[in-house]
Amino acid sequence: MDIVPIPADTYKLGFIGAGKMAESIARGAVRSGVIPASRIFTASHSNSSRGDAFQSFGVSLLSSNDDVLKDVVLKLNPLLTKNKLLVSVAAGVKLHDLQEWAGHNRFIRVMPNTPAAVGEAASVMSLGGAATEEDANLIAKLFGSIGKIWKADEKYFDAVTGLSGSGPAYIYLAIEALADGGVAAGLPRDLALKLASQTVLGAASMVTGTGKHPGQLKDDVTSPAGTTISGVHELEKGGFRGTLMNAVVAAAKRSRELA
Repeated sequence: MDIVPIPADTYKLGFIGAGKMAESIARGAVRSGVIPASRIFTASHSNSSRGDAFQSFGVSLLSSNDDVLKDVVLKLNPLLTKNKLLVSVAAGVKLHDLQEWAGHNRFIRVMPNTPAAVGEAASVMSLGGAATEEDANLIAKLFGSIGKIWKADEKYFDAVTGLSGSGPAYIYLAIEALADGGVAAGLPRDLALKLASQTVLGAASMVTGTGKHPGQLKDDVTSPAGTTISGVHELEKGGFRGTLMNAVVAAAKRSRELA
């Protein structure tokens, strides 16, 4: 899909806080060409390396979050000057609380994940009471440029946080473990890591690209008495699927607690 840039003379993008998620979104947006770095702003951070990370790809660093609000929110185009469109990516913070804090309900809550930095985010958005379809389309364009985005009722957001929000960490652990297994089986470390990461990427692409259920794809490569079924048997004995399910549920529970 071709990426349609957000008109550079119409919008500015400001981040309250120079955290990792903000960096991933900003870096992905710049990399995709959806908005130039010169139109993106964030505030300085207690950790100076966070500011350095943003400045390394051209984002302007302001002295405080108040300055971000003044430079971005208060200078939006005429369509948004009176009722600013605000977007939150904070885990566990509900639209009701955000709207109460902001004094209006033109809010969109988005739960992205860190693969935004390489254009492969999985994001979900939910609209506040006064957010329009035009607002939704704008945010879909922004987050669609750094991955895929879906719209869902906010009641699902704790589960979304537990699955896609926290999920990259689970997959990083799996890649590391696969590579360690390769080393244990005799592979050089660098080759094992490359094979492990490409295998995970390829398997995910098979699910999204073929439309087949992952169980069917698994069955396709598990021949009778073969190598793969031997490995799958070990995973089942170790509770692999149950452990991943528990991880998602635990992260979702923590998201509810943060609310």
